[in-house]
Amino acid sequence: MEFRSIHEHGFARIAACTGEIAIGDPLANADTVLAMADRCDADGVDVAVFTELGLSGYSIDDLLLQDALLDAVDAALERVVAASSALQSVLVVGAPLRHDGRLFNCAVVVHRGAVLGVAPKSYLPNYREFYERRQITAGDDRRGGTIRIGAAQVPFGPDLLFEAIDLPGLVLHAEICEDLWVPIPPSAEAALAGATVLANLSGSPITVGRAEDRELLVRSASARCVAAYVYAAAGRGESTTDLAWDGQTLIYENGALLAAEDRFPDSDRIAVADVDLDLLRQERMRMGSFDDNRRTHAARVGQFRRVPFELHPVLTDIGFRRPVERFPFVPADPARLAQDCYEAYNIQVAGLVQRLEAIGRPKVVIGVSGGLDSTQALLVAAQAMDRTGRPRTDILAFSLPGFATGDETSGNARSLMTSLGVTMGEVDIRPTATTMLQELGHPFGDGEPIYDVTFENVQAGLRTDYLFRIANQRGGIVLGTGDLSELALGWSTYGVGDQMSHYNVNGGIPKTFIQHLIRWVISTGSFDPEVDATLGRILDTEISPELVPGEVLQSTESKVGPYALQDFALFHVLRYGFRPGRIAFLAWHAWRDAEAGSWPPNFPETKRVAYDLPEIRRWLEVFYRRFFAFAQFKRSAMPNGPKVLAGGSLSPRGDWRAPSDGTAIAWLADLERWDAEGAFDA
Repeated sequence: MEFRSIHEHGFARIAACTGEIAIGDPLANADTVLAMADRCDADGVDVAVFTELGLSGYSIDDLLLQDALLDAVDAALERVVAASSALQSVLVVGAPLRHDGRLFNCAVVVHRGAVLGVAPKSYLPNYREFYERRQITAGDDRRGGTIRIGAAQVPFGPDLLFEAIDLPGLVLHAEICEDLWVPIPPSAEAALAGATVLANLSGSPITVGRAEDRELLVRSASARCVAAYVYAAAGRGESTTDLAWDGQTLIYENGALLAAEDRFPDSDRIAVADVDLDLLRQERMRMGSFDDNRRTHAARVGQFRRVPFELHPVLTDIGFRRPVERFPFVPADPARLAQDCYEAYNIQVAGLVQRLEAIGRPKVVIGVSGGLDSTQALLVAAQAMDRTGRPRTDILAFSLPGFATGDETSGNARSLMTSLGVTMGEVDIRPTATTMLQELGHPFGDGEPIYDVTFENVQAGLRTDYLFRIANQRGGIVLGTGDLSELALGWSTYGVGDQMSHYNVNGGIPKTFIQHLIRWVISTGSFDPEVDATLGRILDTEISPELVPGEVLQSTESKVGPYALQDFALFHVLRYGFRPGRIAFLAWHAWRDAEAGSWPPNFPETKRVAYDLPEIRRWLEVFYRRFFAFAQFKRSAMPNGPKVLAGGSLSPRGDWRAPSDGTAIAWLADLERWDAEGAFDA
């Protein structure tokens, strides 16, 4: 096995190709196809999709009915098939082919010196500038057929699925241009039948706004079909007698754009992306309605024919042609991040407003530490009061200093509470904690500097205990502050501790996202400048539970790992159920070079770090041990709170249901399997 090979981790390299057409010269067009095919083969491409009628040209009208031209197309196709014997890539080529006394607009699937099958265009446009029925016959009724190509009789019809038996999950279907524009495209049925890569060979002349329409359709098809959709439109060389051409190329996967080349190219263009076959499989497996839809259409879907072939994928390191977000919960695109922050913040506020209104508008009791989580929860509470016309003094905010509370965080907490205008209070938990430790016979009670888990949890438990008793006394509910990342790692004190509250607005927000929410709040000007200034100082503060005294600040990330890596693992475990080795592969590509790729807007330069494979592997093991073998019992008893991000939640009533007494054996075994291969060596 080769850890750095995309094919070992369930990816396939796909290309959308548009080249210059030579009208009336199919052999020249074959040479253009083969030149691009050579480039694709050198790049490790598994499937290369070309344009509609690419061997003849799309815009040649009645020339399509000339025998001399069609004979030349046959010869050009023969040249492509013969040359493909030296190529690894599957080629999907457009050609007009004679069959049963009529002419069909076809996608010819070629691999290693043979034609695997031919898919005719099902639906022919015959409106506005299109007159295809004048020359072409629709192929929608040609299911189950065959066609002669040279000396071979090969499958023919829109019902063909081309399955790579040595690359699990790569199942190809081809349709042509207008097929995508009808209410129920052939590709929709093909996806229900198992196709994961949907190819569209397109002519599609360009008019103002049409490129946007194409992109909308391609994106929508990829999302609805839970598939990769590969679109290649005709460009240079097509006739401009009455039309123009832009050579649009698109590769979408499950609604996400993976690759696109510039339109109106001045040379041959190839858009390349590594499609995630495992992601598509996982999405379909957990999305039961997808298979329900298949059963509804079982009569037609069940008639699809599978054409198996051996791809012989490259099993060496050919790089990775796919964007990977460093922070999968945090988009790097500024507009997308702003939209996500707006929605996340308002989900939190709306959730709290509904809960307060439903239970008689109690006061809100919250512990404020000066850290990110309690800050965000306090901002949400303040906004909830503003929206319901209640005074912010109905928020009872308490600082609860312990043995290691620092001046910086306590100062930030007081400043934030003062500037927000909430009701402030302070309960020093140290006397009560000392008494409890003495009564427990703990060495610290006799003055010994023993800072074990009991010492820490006595403080965490007392803070929550005081908040609950204050809520009883003053007619309030305790607002939880713990975030999604802490729930994943079990970084909380169970029961009478920070694991518990009456309602938790932060339970659906990962640690890596909270800082961006706070930055977004600052950018909106929702609060006074004094509030914003304090928020800026809080963003610069080291993440720490502040439970163990000492000169060196107690660092959370030194214990449970960098939240950047742990949130990366959490997203791919929770959203897709990926294997550990695969997540390590993705994390390595996302984090190995701090100078490469995009960072979220306003992310501090000083925190732009890189992680190598040994460190990624080290913290992955910590993640799996904590997530699967330790922390579930805390999540099984977690309080109510809204799901916020599409990446998922850990509520036992929602996205995540798991046994509290589970183990991490299977996940650790996958890491050890790669260890044996030396995958994680420096």
